Amino acid sequence: MAVKIVDQVDGEHRETAWTLYSAAFAELNALAVQRHLMYRHEFDDVMSDPRVAKYLCLDDADTIRGLSTYTNDLDAVPLISPPYFERRWPQHYAERRIWYCGFVATQADARAATAFGELVTAMYHTAAAQGALIALDFCTRTDEVRRMSRVVRLMLHRLSGDVHAQRIDEQQYWLYEFPTNASTAG
Repeated sequence: MAVKIVDQVDGEHRETAWTLYSAAFAELNALAVQRHLMYRHEFDDVMSDPRVAKYLCLDDADTIRGLSTYTNDLDAVPLISPPYFERRWPQHYAERRIWYCGFVATQADARAATAFGELVTAMYHTAAAQGALIALDFCTRTDEVRRMSRVVRLMLHRLSGDVHAQRIDEQQYWLYEFPTNASTAG
């Protein structure tokens, strides 16, 4: 397998990419509060946005086995706050040395781990060449079940020899439930 970095994903590759992406993230819609699966038009917008690099992990038959998005133009990522990054890491921000990984999706088959590893390695090399930072997010469920923060940290440690990882933010969702007779109390 090899990773190809492109500005746009079109035609048959886009359909394959959508199928792979939606299969990878559909389950999270019922398991996480925040929607993790883009609507098709949002996905198409990302696949057409030249500010976002698309990393395609292709097998020998040129079939997409994995896909990730990666950008150092933080304005291209709708749900993050570029001023947060600018305040915390002003020099990195000014020099566009903060990379954001929007998602990594792989086909659910025996080659998934290989595709995931190839994508992470390629994105690491892009950032490492610049002395850059890498930011990403995943929901609590993904971290608890797949241990993603640990997996990514170990992979980056193997690639770099040293990596410092830190949780930079956390959002909590709360639900307040009232007994059925609560409206008559008081």
